[in-house]
Amino acid sequence: AVQDISERKEAEKALLERETLFRGMFEEHSAVMLLIDPDTGSIIKANSAAASYYGYSLDTMLQMQVQQLNASPPAETSQNMHRALQKQKNLFAFKHLMADGQIRDVEVHSTPITIQERPLLFSIIHDITERKQAEAALRKSEEKYRYMFENIQDAVYEVTLDGEIIDISPSIEELSRGQLTREELIGESVYEFYPDIETRKTFLETLQKTGRVNDYEITLKNRDGSTTVCSISAKMQYDSQGQPNKIIGNIHDISDRAALEKRLLQSQKMESVGRLAGGVAHDFNNMLGVILGYTEISLEQVPETDPLHRSLLEIQQAAKRSADLTAQLLAFARRQTATPRVLDLNKMVQGMLTMLRRLIGENIELVWRPEQSLAPVKMDPSQIDQILANLCINARDAIAGNGIITIETANVTIDDAAACGKGETLPGNYVMLTVSDTGCGMDSETLTHLFEPFFTTKRVGEGTGLGLATVYGIVRQNNGFIDVQSDVGSGTTFNLFLPRVASENEQPIDNTGATTILPGAETVLLVEDEIMILEMTTKMLEKLGYKVFAHRSPQEALSFAEQHTGAINLLVTDVIMPEMNGRDLTDRLLRHYPDLKCLYMSGYTADVIAHHGVLDEAVYFIQKPFTRSDLSKKIRETLDSEGRR
Repeated sequence: AVQDISERKEAEKALLERETLFRGMFEEHSAVMLLIDPDTGSIIKANSAAASYYGYSLDTMLQMQVQQLNASPPAETSQNMHRALQKQKNLFAFKHLMADGQIRDVEVHSTPITIQERPLLFSIIHDITERKQAEAALRKSEEKYRYMFENIQDAVYEVTLDGEIIDISPSIEELSRGQLTREELIGESVYEFYPDIETRKTFLETLQKTGRVNDYEITLKNRDGSTTVCSISAKMQYDSQGQPNKIIGNIHDISDRAALEKRLLQSQKMESVGRLAGGVAHDFNNMLGVILGYTEISLEQVPETDPLHRSLLEIQQAAKRSADLTAQLLAFARRQTATPRVLDLNKMVQGMLTMLRRLIGENIELVWRPEQSLAPVKMDPSQIDQILANLCINARDAIAGNGIITIETANVTIDDAAACGKGETLPGNYVMLTVSDTGCGMDSETLTHLFEPFFTTKRVGEGTGLGLATVYGIVRQNNGFIDVQSDVGSGTTFNLFLPRVASENEQPIDNTGATTILPGAETVLLVEDEIMILEMTTKMLEKLGYKVFAHRSPQEALSFAEQHTGAINLLVTDVIMPEMNGRDLTDRLLRHYPDLKCLYMSGYTADVIAHHGVLDEAVYFIQKPFTRSDLSKKIRETLDSEGRR
């Protein structure tokens, strides 16, 4: 009995990709986070902060139900989970039980997410015990109120019904990033700092109807135009006749939580676009491979004096530009297959300077400032080319008239203090690649969207919006991060932090080499399900001198190999095929030909031979589309290698 499990395998791969993206922001984050099955209340995932907060081990938490943490009745907990799942409500206040018997007040923000068509709840738990205790103390006595008023982390305020600030705690200065002080706010209208009239109107209507507002999220506008995402609570105060006379409440900074939610949504968006990019790249690169391959063959047959020769060159150039665009899509989605090598970054940049100077034009000076004792890095050499080309093109476009673009390298160390609270920044030893310009610079709003795919400030037709997204994808794929500094009229500086090579035994390689055709005479088994690619690659291999046995499917190739009596020196196979993938085909063929070597080719590997876009050790791969020169060098590299790859 044979059962088709292709869909299950694809689902498993998709789940693995999502889990990898989710794990980076979930497991190590300092916020308490849980992933919950709303039907059973089972805790599917918990991060280290959750285990530390509740006092259980991670293994124990993964055997628990959220009802065991909640002091509320199980039925009420289940009802609230389903309300969150149906998006009727996403912010809840509970009392949670700790492992040592303590009961803590918590604020739970639950967002429904779907993994493999399975509805789950992603919950962020914020401990608000101190805030609740402060509110109780405020009601008990003026003395305790004053103490808490002066020391509480949240900003506690007291205003008139018209919004005039009677008093506000000194913590408003920290909450507003130093923009506002208690002294200057007293007597001001609190509504001046609300971002829009509708927000103010909704807040007041709720307060007038119910007498209080709990955890109402607003974006507080500071005097310099910056904003702080806050959770604001308010309660109407009444005089002895029962008439409202003032409003008291507190403001809590939830910028970190809001940023985390935004990063989660951005990751989900990139995941979706990444899947689309992968599917497009596979078919698109196949077609481009046919165009480029036959164009190359035709150019060899048409004299340069023939008008057709120039037309063929134009076709070739257009196909190469299309291939570059596909590569950018894969790079920003972190799905570009990379072959990391230990590199001397200074040599890589030095080798590109001539090309970069032609790229930016004569009116812009290119300054190169390398650190002489630069540590090596490990990444794909072609990715360095992409990074520098994209950054220099952007810098060129930002400069009106004459200007300067500066490229620098340096060894840097990021300690825990420097990394704390800075997004994706992690402590460690890095090589910093800096590209700065004297251009027009960017405002804060543009910086916010800088690395979003398809975001561009250029006019229609002048940019795809993938350049910086490509740079971001490459740097993140190589476990690095980017820091950008820019002000309008003062230019822009991109600092790229790439991890240094940890092992002292790995030495940089020289990636330079002339484009040559390397012939051969061995026997090649070629497997490719796309007939046009199969025919074109067969012609390329035969022109190089190889004896070729070409087949359209893995099963055809296996049947041939079982009956073939001669030698087969090399398998050249596509990675993604209907019957089985290239890796499985290789494993099957090795039973008959244990010395067989393999070269994989694909426009998109889907992690069959790579993990997170990085090739597995001892694997040879050629990216579609490729030229005959590329193919000849990669085949010789594979055949002449020690052992099987």
